[in-house]
Amino acid sequence: MAFSSQRLQFAGHSGATLAARLDFPSGPLRAYALFAHCFTCSKDLASARRIAAELAREGIAVLRFDFTGLGSSEGEFASTNFSSNVADLVSAADYLRHHFQAPSLLVGHSLGGAAVLAAAKDIAEVRAVATIGAPADVGHVLKNLGASLKEIETSGSAEVDLAGRKFLVNMQFVEDARAHRIKDAVASLKKPLLILHSPLDETVGIENATEIFGAARHPKSFISLDKADHLLTNLEDAAFAGRVISGWMTRYLAADTPQGAEPVEHVRVTETGGGKFQNTAQAGSHRLFADEPKAMGGLDSGPSPYDFLSMALGACTSMTLRQYAEYKNLPLGRIGVDVSHTKIHARDCVECTESERSTGGRIDRFERVISIDGEVSEELRGKIAEIADKCPVHRTLEGVARIETVVKAPLR
Repeated sequence: MAFSSQRLQFAGHSGATLAARLDFPSGPLRAYALFAHCFTCSKDLASARRIAAELAREGIAVLRFDFTGLGSSEGEFASTNFSSNVADLVSAADYLRHHFQAPSLLVGHSLGGAAVLAAAKDIAEVRAVATIGAPADVGHVLKNLGASLKEIETSGSAEVDLAGRKFLVNMQFVEDARAHRIKDAVASLKKPLLILHSPLDETVGIENATEIFGAARHPKSFISLDKADHLLTNLEDAAFAGRVISGWMTRYLAADTPQGAEPVEHVRVTETGGGKFQNTAQAGSHRLFADEPKAMGGLDSGPSPYDFLSMALGACTSMTLRQYAEYKNLPLGRIGVDVSHTKIHARDCVECTESERSTGGRIDRFERVISIDGEVSEELRGKIAEIADKCPVHRTLEGVARIETVVKAPLR
């Protein structure tokens, strides 16, 4: 669901080539983030893509990559461990620093959360850290090895089934996991920390979040991912986590630059790559999704184009009435405007002129219902309707607009 995604490669800690994706926002870029995936997962996990999309909505570019020996990255998993994951994160930060901009935010999921906590001290530019379902002890990951752990301790290695895939795990992996003290890294973090965890997480229990939170210094925050599972397989849970992280992170970034400060003021709409119709719409510092309902083949992740048009009419009507009420010093209560849109046959249009009816076909019809808190006299009702018709968007819709189109490439 990235707004604009680039496939990248960079050298990991061992020199192995690591596969990565860099997800860009469609509008002004405010900062870069580095995302660390869960144990034996990959950068392409659906929840990781959704979180990256939500961060991009706030103008944050996200680099997500596969650790050595995982996903599309080179290298042998058997030669890796938690320390190598942390070193890969530092390598990823170096790559961003040299080719784009050093990351301001670290986000880690599960063991990736523990990794970003350990790596933060080695990435000076990081302003804040967020974890999702992270363990308070790296040794927690050894529970995934099950009965194979004894074989590893006895024989020095064993083939382990992890999430339906076979991995060779050596004793050095076990020893490295047991040697790390994540709570010590948390205590010395000295950066704002956001902890997200589900109380229903059966893989990494909620008590881990409690331990991390207790070890951390302020500023620190905790958000419960109620009803979510460990992998955030319900993408609504992933979207919520992404929105929380992006909203929290903006406190530690420079203010977003509105488009009005640029030579040309405009609205920009760009496909996200998520779903058939999903687009991101940006106006100034405001970013929204535009989409179609599921019945139309969309994801229903945002208002439809005609919904936006109806919103424009409703908002303009309300603002015009408020401006009139203040100008005339009228004690007008709170204003509400309901707008619906339909297409009707021109011949059935009561309000249309004879020439409009004679054209045949269908025309657009907007029905606007204005509600006012409190008593409104009949005389004032008529005036409200009259003023509403003077709202600029109303006039635009009823008038004739000229649209000029220019095609250019490339997009970025």
